[in-house]
Amino acid sequence: VEQGSPAIALTDHGVMHGGIEFYKACKKANIKPVIGCEVYIAFNKLTDKRHQIDNKRTHCILLAETQEGYENLLKLTTVAHLEGYYYKPRVDWDLLKQHSKGLIALSACLYGDIPQAILNRDEEKIKELIERFQTTFGKDNFYLEVQYHPGLPQQKVVNDRLIELGKAHG
Repeated sequence: VEQGSPAIALTDHGVMHGGIEFYKACKKANIKPVIGCEVYIAFNKLTDKRHQIDNKRTHCILLAETQEGYENLLKLTTVAHLEGYYYKPRVDWDLLKQHSKGLIALSACLYGDIPQAILNRDEEKIKELIERFQTTFGKDNFYLEVQYHPGLPQQKVVNDRLIELGKAHG
C-alpha cells in the first residue's frame, strides 16, 4: 500500500499454505492478489527416488492467471506432495503439461533450468528449454525472470544473458 503497488504475488516454495490469508489481506488493502508457487521440477520423473540423483531439482515460478490456473496450482502442489515428494515436493514436465492452463510461468531464480543452462554456457539447452516452456504454457504465458542480487556475481551474468534472450525471443 505504501509503495502504491496495484498488485503483488505470493510464491511460497513448494506449497500454497499462505494463499488464502494473503488473498484476504490483499483484498482488504485494495491490492490485486496474484497467487503462485515456486515449484520444484524433478530431474526426470516426479516418482523417481534414486539416491543422490533424484534429490536434484530445479525451480519454476507459476502464477495463477485465472480460476482454472489456481485450481491447477492446487492439483500440482497436491500431486507434488503425495506422489512426487523426495526431499522436496516435486512436479515433472508431464504433470506441468497436464495442468498448465491458466498459469503463467517464470524462469525463476538461479536454480531455474534456464539460469542453470546459462551458467553452464549450454546454448542448445537454453534454446530447448525456452521452447519447452513456451510449448507447455504458451508463448504469451512464459517470461524470463530477472532478479537483483548484488551479492551474487553469477546473477549479473544470468541477467545479462536473460535480457539478450528476451530480446531475441520476444
